[in-house]
Amino acid sequence: MVPLLRSFRRLIPHLSAAAAASSSSSAPRPISRLLPVVLAMAAYSTVSGAGAGGRLLFRQLFEKESSTYTYLLADVGDPEKPAVLIDPVDRTVDRDLNLIKELGLKLIYAMNTHVHADHVTGTGLIKTKVKGVKSVIAKAGRAKADHFIEHGDKIYFGNLFLEVRATPGHTAGCVTYVTGDGHDQPVPRMAFTGDALIIRACGRTDFQGGSSDQLYESVHSQIFTLPKDTLVYPGHDYKGFTVSTVEEELAYNPRLTKDKETFKTIMENLNLAYPTMIDVALPANLVCGIQDPPPSEV
Repeated sequence: MVPLLRSFRRLIPHLSAAAAASSSSSAPRPISRLLPVVLAMAAYSTVSGAGAGGRLLFRQLFEKESSTYTYLLADVGDPEKPAVLIDPVDRTVDRDLNLIKELGLKLIYAMNTHVHADHVTGTGLIKTKVKGVKSVIAKAGRAKADHFIEHGDKIYFGNLFLEVRATPGHTAGCVTYVTGDGHDQPVPRMAFTGDALIIRACGRTDFQGGSSDQLYESVHSQIFTLPKDTLVYPGHDYKGFTVSTVEEELAYNPRLTKDKETFKTIMENLNLAYPTMIDVALPANLVCGIQDPPPSEV
């Protein structure tokens, strides 16, 4: 069974391309329609990209209350198996750390794509439970962290790395993490887009310094310019999707396939409700998810 799953995993991008080529339409056929079950299983499997030589271990994890995805990546070719955790949630920290322990990994970075408004980040809690872990967030986010990153930075874990791409618009401090480009890096590339690009949608732009004009430019210049087979892993999903590709979103995203002015009009008329967690999450996330304890009674 395991060899079969590995074979399917390697074939996913090729099957998608073949389906697109054989279709009477020039538009790509969605991966999610071709192999939904295989994709779901592959999302929890070790990625053995041709370029990475089987170094990358990857897990996609889900927090159901806020529909948030957390991503675990590790270089299992390195003796210490260094790992990073992207967008952890406070409610699922114990689950994530237990998995890391079971897999024999060494967590070195707990990272956020932006200052979240719909859940409390788990980075601060992780730092209290695991010695030596460093928190990471964009400098533009103006939040507390151990390391502040900017566009073009590289975050190394073993011989693998994530490239930082500034993708503001949902918030002023959003970034997308993209697996490295090189013969020794995973193939196809993977983009962890946070709330900038969601499968068939995008993050809202009506608070936290958001800008629909800026978001449109960010996605088109920093994500849609990646290779078409780049796997897109969003920060949230509310419809049961797990992964997309740059090619799919270029063809099917109902908002970002439009011209900029139409996109801005769409975003201005979403009429979304006030985020239920924002009054708790935002202050906490500005200090790495650790809220000030209540004063002790005298």
